[in-house]
Amino acid sequence: MNGDLRIDRLRWWHLPAVAAMEAAIFGPEAWSEGLLWTELSAGHDYRAVFDGGTVAGYAGTAYNEAEAWLNNIAVDAAYRRRGVARMLMDDLIERARAGGAKSVLLEVAVDNGPAQRLYDAYGFYGIGVRKRYYQHTGTDAAVMRMDL
Repeated sequence: MNGDLRIDRLRWWHLPAVAAMEAAIFGPEAWSEGLLWTELSAGHDYRAVFDGGTVAGYAGTAYNEAEAWLNNIAVDAAYRRRGVARMLMDDLIERARAGGAKSVLLEVAVDNGPAQRLYDAYGFYGIGVRKRYYQHTGTDAAVMRMDL
């Protein structure tokens, strides 16, 4: 970890590392390499923070005319508390505004306090709950929105 963090587009050759990060962080709810590949091939916007050639964290966003949906965001345990999630969020919000989005929406596990605190700091607010949203664990998801 050389501390030279940069943000760039996520490419297909990064997917094995991202899938391993997903598995380590989200366990049974992790997105597979195949699902991540589908997201990239569908044209969704996936960005990563890199430390040299290492993926420190990543985020995926889908856009429509008025909204940006944060599909997923994750930071490798070795890079937490170094501003990686904030780099990803700042980039996402900047790109959403530039694309004309009026809001950013996301779903987050109701028991994921650190993520909710991050979203709160950006001005996201709760707009609903999806019961048993996470299929493998049965955990509810809080639906949150940020107006741009």
